[in-house]
Amino acid sequence: MISFKKDTIFNRESPKHESDPMHGGVLAVWGSPGSGKTTVAVKLAKYLADKKKNVVLVLCDMTAPMLPCICPPTDLEIEKSLGSILSATHVTEALVKYNMVTHKKMDHLTFIGMLKGENEYTYASYSKVQAQELVEALRKIAPFVIIDCGSYIANDILSAVALLECDSALRLAICDLKSISYLSSQLQLLQNSNWDTDKQYKVASNIKPNHSIEHMTGAVGSVSFKLPYSEELEEQYLSGNLLADMSMKNSRLFRKEIEKIAREVFGC
Repeated sequence: MISFKKDTIFNRESPKHESDPMHGGVLAVWGSPGSGKTTVAVKLAKYLADKKKNVVLVLCDMTAPMLPCICPPTDLEIEKSLGSILSATHVTEALVKYNMVTHKKMDHLTFIGMLKGENEYTYASYSKVQAQELVEALRKIAPFVIIDCGSYIANDILSAVALLECDSALRLAICDLKSISYLSSQLQLLQNSNWDTDKQYKVASNIKPNHSIEHMTGAVGSVSFKLPYSEELEEQYLSGNLLADMSMKNSRLFRKEIEKIAREVFGC
């Protein structure tokens, strides 16, 4: 567990990086539980890969590993684990490259995540040093890095470091009071660390026709992007096939918002 005392993760200023977030960079995707973080991260990564951009997608969740849930296992070249990276004494560029998993049909898309059956106790514990070294190594390896953060950053060092070290962040929430309450609680941790609010984009996610955006924006402030509910997308998530194309009518608006996010955050 992360301590909140002086000089720990949530009580320091993040270093400024020279990379221009409008031409690549590191994007952290974070939000309340069930807000669609992984879905958005995967669809953004696919959008970039389809445009022949080299992108690394990091899946932080160690409680419920998401790597086995985004595409059929036969589409992945090898089985390597995020745990092998973080459990090393020092995280090097070579170590990260060795443990990256490439998609067989999408040459520009690479993953880093935990494998099926693994959890946070499968490997040796790690500190913020390894997490910081991982993010820095990723900057050298690929021009586009998307980090799918866990919701509970108080107990997730990698997700917390990713939010502090990233060039920009998507902050997802769904249109209910529980989601808004959750974010209000967790944001207190980041505010103590002088988290750069200018690099955040607030996203209303999984919006259904009966949802009221007005009460949500009143609670969290202005929203940069609005991601509508898609039945097709939900089916892809449930079947573990998030890298499939979306073709149904109710997916068009979602697809357009993903394109808007990519243009705003990455400049492409």
